[in-house]
Amino acid sequence: MPTTQSPTRPARPFRRATGLLGAALLALCAGAQAQDIKLPQSLTMTAYDTGSSGFNMAVAIGKMMKERHGSELRVLPGGNDIARLSPLKAGRAQASAMGVGGYFAQEGVFEFGVKEWGPQALQLMLASTSCNGLSLGVTKDAGVKEVKDLRGKRIGFVVGSPALNQNALAVIAFGGLTREDVRIVEFSSYGAMWKGLVNNEADAAFASTISGQAREVDSSPRGLMWPSTPAEDKAGWARVNKVGPYFYPHKAECGAGGISKENPVVMPAYPYPIFMAYNTQPAELIHGITKSMIVNYADYKDGAPGADGLELKRQNLSWVLPYHEGAVRALKEAGVWTPAAQAHNDALLKRQATLQAAWADYTKASPPEDKDAFYKGWMAKRKDALSKAGMDPVF
Repeated sequence: MPTTQSPTRPARPFRRATGLLGAALLALCAGAQAQDIKLPQSLTMTAYDTGSSGFNMAVAIGKMMKERHGSELRVLPGGNDIARLSPLKAGRAQASAMGVGGYFAQEGVFEFGVKEWGPQALQLMLASTSCNGLSLGVTKDAGVKEVKDLRGKRIGFVVGSPALNQNALAVIAFGGLTREDVRIVEFSSYGAMWKGLVNNEADAAFASTISGQAREVDSSPRGLMWPSTPAEDKAGWARVNKVGPYFYPHKAECGAGGISKENPVVMPAYPYPIFMAYNTQPAELIHGITKSMIVNYADYKDGAPGADGLELKRQNLSWVLPYHEGAVRALKEAGVWTPAAQAHNDALLKRQATLQAAWADYTKASPPEDKDAFYKGWMAKRKDALSKAGMDPVF
């Protein structure tokens, strides 16, 4: 009896050939995308201090750019917002992995409300939102369950860090509190402030839930918890955003104080790091950087803690800083840019233009030489210009 060949056997080499063809098509597709990305041989980006999550993410992205495009990314650490933005302003760096200080720079407030700076036209590329939150960590022995329970408690402030202190005030605003309702305890540095919690010199301080300082307090006899700021409390969130419009409700799923996927806490957050550049940077360059980060996400997402937060679907297209035109082009190509995002971006670009014009008028009108008087005069001019344009001065 003749043998009958199984009809499935010839399909095996066909399936193998089909798989190889699919792989080849994917490779060609990736190659086509890579050819559309134009990066110079070398780039310079600033970031937070060496070892910070922002610095580590920038390094991971640099490794990807080297391997994918042959572009060398130099990452410069900076201890504060002025140090991070100065190389960009001077043209020695093209971009920065900033924090919320980029927003204060746009607004020309706090350390940027001085003659040498003023409002800065900084614009977004991508930003990271991961599993952590950013809020006031409170020692368990303080007896706090909700934000409103912070009334009369000792809140840590850092001398010379107005942005950090503003964050703390924004969080307590959720509970209807102001700085007059709490006891402010000033420390010389961020690290000293968190040591103050360990040493029972303060009851609460601002941090990321994944910071080493928060973990240290959590492991101390005092322990650590994070009061929730539920998203459904619209009045509470309106108060938060009046003080810190860059905050939004976020379900934190990692960090000190027992936060996990099984035990999440809704608390304030804003993106960090925020990859940004001046509006004067060429659109082609910013398009290349942004598109490289989008297309090659898989190459660096596990390269540093928090880098997964740069995923395209996690981008907030209606935040407090506008996107650079080069980034907008990359986001359009990725299929995520919407008419609503464009309208929001246009409004933010108008805000930047209003601030720039107000600064030009103020500095041409022989403002006071005294630093405090200069700042006071600028803030009055700033408020007037924004109010006349129908925009919230915030500060």
